[in-house]
Amino acid sequence: MTDAGGGDTGGRGEPLTQVARRRAGVGGRSVACAGTALQARASMAWAGVGRRATASAAWAGVTRRAMASTAWAGVTRRAMASVAVVVLVVGGVAGCGTEAKAVCGVVVDSTSYADPATSRSDVTSKLPAFAQGCDWIAYAAVTGSSESSTCRQDPVSIAATKAENPNANPVVEDRIRAHRITEVLPRAVKLFDCPTEGEGSDVLGALRYLVKQMSAQRQPDKAHQIIVFSDLINNRGELNINKLDLSEAARKQKAKQLRESQLMPDLAGYGVVVHGFLREKTASPDRFPLLEDFWKETFEAAGASPVDLL
Repeated sequence: MTDAGGGDTGGRGEPLTQVARRRAGVGGRSVACAGTALQARASMAWAGVGRRATASAAWAGVTRRAMASTAWAGVTRRAMASVAVVVLVVGGVAGCGTEAKAVCGVVVDSTSYADPATSRSDVTSKLPAFAQGCDWIAYAAVTGSSESSTCRQDPVSIAATKAENPNANPVVEDRIRAHRITEVLPRAVKLFDCPTEGEGSDVLGALRYLVKQMSAQRQPDKAHQIIVFSDLINNRGELNINKLDLSEAARKQKAKQLRESQLMPDLAGYGVVVHGFLREKTASPDRFPLLEDFWKETFEAAGASPVDLL
């Protein structure tokens, strides 16, 4: 059909351009707008295709990665299983059971340090946990004459002997250890009540006696640990803390002298922790940090590491 102006018409007598505009959904807007709308719809359709393509590609990537991950997981599981087998085999060869623990020693100060209730509570609260890490534990008391003191406690062998546990059964080991550890604390507490043996506190003598016992049990493959319950106010013999020159040079010289004269025992390979350091502070306050430096330098000059003064 043809309109009056010679143009083609649609079935309703509308010009085809009007039909085009109506079908494009743009009413009386320009053909350009219709073209734009059509292009927009085409773009949206294409974007949907693109998104689906992208999603498909992404899913393919995920699938490939998942398959690779699954394959790698299989390899990893097989590798871990192989390692587990090796560990079990090595463990079987080495024998089950018991992990070696430390050779230990306890110093308990029976002099003026023992008077405050906090000193006894330190021992009861801290020694049991310390003993859990020990296979064997020895004792020494600080008295006025510690090295020759008659106030003694026998060592406790915490770990089961080979005769007691020939197959290194961990259940047997735990049972024997649990029983033996109950003996550790009562022996230490008894040292608080040593009789008076001369005046003052001979801390160095207690350390020498303790290390003498521990050296007889020394095992290179085991740690060696000492726990000291004392204020470290040594005021006997060659070391009187209250009269000590605490200048840096003098401190270092004294630490060296004590080791060279063997008044301070050889502590190479020993860890030392002290509870109650300078609890009864009889010196002037400005000496406290210098005395801490002195004792750390003295322990370290003897080879001890680490050293904690608490």
